[in-house]
Amino acid sequence: MLRMAVLQAVAGINAVTENLEKIAMFAQRAAREGADLLVTPELFATGYAPALVKHSDGEAIRAELARIARQHGIALVGSSVEAAGSDLHICASLFDDRGSELTRYRKAHLFGPDEKAAFAPGDELPELVPFRGLTLALGLCYDIEFPEYARSAAVRGADLLCIPTAVPTTGDVGGATPRLCYNAERISTMMVPVRALENGVYIAYANHTAPGFTGLSCIASPYGTFLDAAGDGEELLIAEIDEAEVRRARKINTYLDCVRTDLYA
Repeated sequence: MLRMAVLQAVAGINAVTENLEKIAMFAQRAAREGADLLVTPELFATGYAPALVKHSDGEAIRAELARIARQHGIALVGSSVEAAGSDLHICASLFDDRGSELTRYRKAHLFGPDEKAAFAPGDELPELVPFRGLTLALGLCYDIEFPEYARSAAVRGADLLCIPTAVPTTGDVGGATPRLCYNAERISTMMVPVRALENGVYIAYANHTAPGFTGLSCIASPYGTFLDAAGDGEELLIAEIDEAEVRRARKINTYLDCVRTDLYA
């Protein structure tokens, strides 16, 4: 059994000290409420603005995230910029409650022209990490919108996907008929729970708040239900994650067993 926390909050652009202080404050609160793991939004330490934060000191930010985890005795998923030769990547890191970085994942699916201009995509699948009786994998924002990402993690053995994200508000974008319009809020309210249901996994999805972002962070169950969900303001979500429910959900919804892999590349 794992007690999961998800942070939804506002981050200032390049206000690294203030943003890290906010993470520390919520880490302390989550630990006080008995949480084992806190997931924070994408590039929260720098604020999400790819062109403006791409040269931030990711190494120093990761060191501070490790210190926060260690100080408050809570595992932490945080996002930062990673330099690899001439390339820059958006990455997510998992730190345990002693501040050790257990894994780091580079975002594979970059969203929009700003991210693609500032960063290079990662080319490796997320590692699977045993954690408090579950198997955890990291992802970042746009990754979860691809069924292949979640399915590959589940097939390899993941029970829990931790997804720092930064989904901007778009309003309705599309044709004149409202029913045909695109709205970014549907990622949180429809796509994330479907990914959880179709793969029998928990998903912890941590977004920035309004203004500018959709909010709507959530913790989705392997049945496709919300264990906790945010509105558009600052919130700390908390829910219990139980590995036994993953097994039970997959016995009910047998998608992983029944998929015709002989038909699909």
